[in-house]
Amino acid sequence: MTAYDLSAIGLGVSEAQSALMADFEAGLYAWNESKNLTRVWRDEFWVRHVLDSLLFQDLIPHGAKIMDIGTGPGFPAWPLAWARPDLFVVAVDSNGKMLDFLRSQPLPNLKILQARAEELPGREKYNVVTGRALAPLAIQLELSANQAKIGGRVIPMRGLSDLPLLEHPTIAQLGLELKEVVRRLLPGTEVERIFPVYMKTEATPGKFPRRWAEMKAKPLFGPAAD
Repeated sequence: MTAYDLSAIGLGVSEAQSALMADFEAGLYAWNESKNLTRVWRDEFWVRHVLDSLLFQDLIPHGAKIMDIGTGPGFPAWPLAWARPDLFVVAVDSNGKMLDFLRSQPLPNLKILQARAEELPGREKYNVVTGRALAPLAIQLELSANQAKIGGRVIPMRGLSDLPLLEHPTIAQLGLELKEVVRRLLPGTEVERIFPVYMKTEATPGKFPRRWAEMKAKPLFGPAAD
């Protein structure tokens, strides 16, 4: 697989996009020397950061407005906005160090928002809400549900260990209903990713999300956060 080749996931890359990705990659690892933005080695960047971020892009409707909660230095937000110019992506994180880097790599369809997810303004504005395993599944869904529109989707990026929890009955309290579970291998590896697709069927009650300390100590289901 050549650098910046998206054929494995059914997308193409223009010369202009390749140049943007080269700048992003170089910038990430230059900043990483002093800022500790990622533990992924540079020779694994394309697979572990970019392809991993895009494995579920075909589950996102054309022209969707997306929120990525817990984006860190921009995953999956930046690759999604880069590969899918039809999308409008809002990247959320509370870590200013991470977002300072992301601000140095602007895209016209990417907005950066520094905030704690449980304190985000507004509700039910996004077609898709996602995030790359930012917390235990119960907490990630509680943080995400209120931001999805009714009829929209919450698609957390999860691992195999979450399979027994995906249909927990408590999830319905958030206004979510599991529609399908998409399982995919990360190209070039034996790593399997899990993408549960939850539809927002009704408004999320105003009491959700709770304060972080309460969610952490008493998650809706599953183990408490470390």
